[in-house]
Amino acid sequence: MTENIKIVCTNKKASQNYFLEERFEAGLILVGTEVKSLRTGHANLNDSYVLVKTDAAYLLNCHISPYEAGNQFNHEPMRTRKLLLHQEEISKLWGKTQTKGYSLIPTKIYFLRGKAKVEIALAKGKKKGDKRETIRRRELDRETARAMKIRR
Repeated sequence: MTENIKIVCTNKKASQNYFLEERFEAGLILVGTEVKSLRTGHANLNDSYVLVKTDAAYLLNCHISPYEAGNQFNHEPMRTRKLLLHQEEISKLWGKTQTKGYSLIPTKIYFLRGKAKVEIALAKGKKKGDKRETIRRRELDRETARAMKIRR
């Protein structure tokens, strides 16, 4: 079963700066011009995060550019957007984010069967040494892949 997924934007810094442990899919409550702007791919997830309160989750600092043909009915680009999650998921995420060092980071925005979705990940911040180790490991994997390709 192939699902019709159109990825709008990804947060490339998330995997560089955080250990991504558990991922969740949430719906987004959007205004009409935001949906049109997302369909053209005008969104940015850098420096955005998810705030979980006891009854709801919110996406903050996500920039969705104003729609060019939106005139006076355009949306605010950096407004706070509510996420659609089940109450059990919200309480689970709230409990996990209360643990020291954990936060919720959006990793990508995409359309699934015509509905705007955001993938959020439970993340723990990396220290400088961890980032360097990740870079070292990535370079080592590239070198071994090159060596294997040459031998074939």
